[in-house]
Amino acid sequence: MNDNTQHILQKNAVLDGKYTVMLFIKRGRNAETYRVRGTDRKLYFLKLFNVAQAHHTAFDSNGNLLEIEFLKNIEHPNIVSYKDSGETIIDGKKYLYSVLNFIAGETLLERIIREPVTMLYEIRQVLSDVLNGLQYLHSLPEQIIHNEITPQNIMLDLSGETPKAVIIDFGYARSFAQPSKAYNKDGLNLHYVASECITSGMFSPQSDLFSVGAVMYQMLFGMLPWNTSDTWKPVSLQETREKPLPFPDVVGRIIDFDDSILKIITKALSSDTEKRFRSADEFLQTLNGNIVIDEVKTSPDKSATAGQSGKPAVHRKTGRGFASIAGMNELKEMLQSDVIDIIRNPEEYRRHGLGLPNGMLLYGPPGCGKTFFAERFAEEAGYNFKKVITSDIASIYVHGTQEKIGKLFDEARKSAPAILYFDELDAMTPSRDNAQHSYGSEVNEFLSQLDNIGESGVFVIASTNKPQLIDKAILRAGRLEKHFYIPPPDFEARRAMFELYLKERPIDFGIDYEHLANLTENYVSSDIKFIVDEASRKTIREKSQRITMETLETVLRMQKPTISPDVLKQYEVTRMEMEGVKVKQERPRIGFK
Repeated sequence: MNDNTQHILQKNAVLDGKYTVMLFIKRGRNAETYRVRGTDRKLYFLKLFNVAQAHHTAFDSNGNLLEIEFLKNIEHPNIVSYKDSGETIIDGKKYLYSVLNFIAGETLLERIIREPVTMLYEIRQVLSDVLNGLQYLHSLPEQIIHNEITPQNIMLDLSGETPKAVIIDFGYARSFAQPSKAYNKDGLNLHYVASECITSGMFSPQSDLFSVGAVMYQMLFGMLPWNTSDTWKPVSLQETREKPLPFPDVVGRIIDFDDSILKIITKALSSDTEKRFRSADEFLQTLNGNIVIDEVKTSPDKSATAGQSGKPAVHRKTGRGFASIAGMNELKEMLQSDVIDIIRNPEEYRRHGLGLPNGMLLYGPPGCGKTFFAERFAEEAGYNFKKVITSDIASIYVHGTQEKIGKLFDEARKSAPAILYFDELDAMTPSRDNAQHSYGSEVNEFLSQLDNIGESGVFVIASTNKPQLIDKAILRAGRLEKHFYIPPPDFEARRAMFELYLKERPIDFGIDYEHLANLTENYVSSDIKFIVDEASRKTIREKSQRITMETLETVLRMQKPTISPDVLKQYEVTRMEMEGVKVKQERPRIGFK
């Protein structure tokens, strides 16, 4: 279609006998979006995809459009919700379509253009909603990276008493488990894209958080970070971002302005991934004032590694250790006797001719607190602590990743006693039987560093949602030989979590924590946090003074566990396999029923 004023569907056209076109909204690279009315008389958004124009990476191995498949399985108040989908033929061409529930409001971009933001509270409110949505996406069993968090892809739902931010448009969304070549960069707005995504194709949950930082900057200052032009080219991206971030004076314009917001933006937009927010939850906690950022430079640090920057790469974990973990007593006792007692009393074990353990693996469903366990373990042992994620060891250079792995272990040895914690190890050391050839040298380097690392006063902890994908040599005796399953929180843990999350909030009399724990069997830790947060939001919307038991129960009825019983059953099978129990597989039936 050469005429840009023409649309594929005209007003009053009826699609599949179900949806009548009311209004054309926008055109993308391979899709058009419309407001439609269903046969139920309700309004919806309909997105029509031209299959022939879609990038090949937009489809899964079965030929299904990823955007539609993702939306079918997503359910979160801060993410646009799925209604229907199908395919149709128009003028001899094949089109796919998705139907999404209508959002009465405007995009964040329209809001910024219409009227500059004047309250810091509004910025915090919008970004808290977006981060809650991203936290959900990044915690799914198959993590989803949105890849296009921009003001145009954030809708402000104005149907309630207070605006609610909703993430829309999953055209560039991909599974974190997909290889880098599956991430299509064509047409992305580079102002909101992290540098490593362009230079090395390293899209990750962290790169989504960079985009949130760029949106935050635009809301506060009314312009894009680094004040770049719309013709910004990839070749100048890295060079431009090495320059200091400009912070115009907005004290007189922004009500309740606080300098801490500048520290948050600086951290979110750092060119050094080591200095950025590690997760949506950390970003959210900092935005809400629960975590305070130390003084940071407004210019990104150009040091090549943390060891050269003057700040210790490995730091001491201080806290209450296992006392901070409610319930899970059996697991804590196992960790205490099988690992901590040994590394605390090495001479006694050496006297018996026993070597020190080198490491352990924490595995289980997402959202169950594997990272939390690792941090509390470090506190209990009194060790220094260093967390490592995939982007920390990624490199565009040949053998660059091996060199980074070696440096990490060298830093840990110098900081002994220390714990090196590798989050999502399956992405760093996949099985050499199935992975690309390039991973072989990285896995070999990791194995080499693991050998006898315990004798250096370093203990390695790794976590994963998919232990079956890790190279088996890493999990053998003498390496990460201890394997601990981290299940959804038990009754005592759930009860304590409700008490903890509600402790600092205005609550009504009569909160029955035991009843709440009973109602949330199979809910993971992040689910419980979301339930309490949503109860707070509901209380504010209804202009109530306190969170009531009734409010919590109402939210609970609406919020199902993010991990289904079938998925939990599969994790139990994985647990049995990891413990060496042979799982009997059902044989297919032969013959007639």
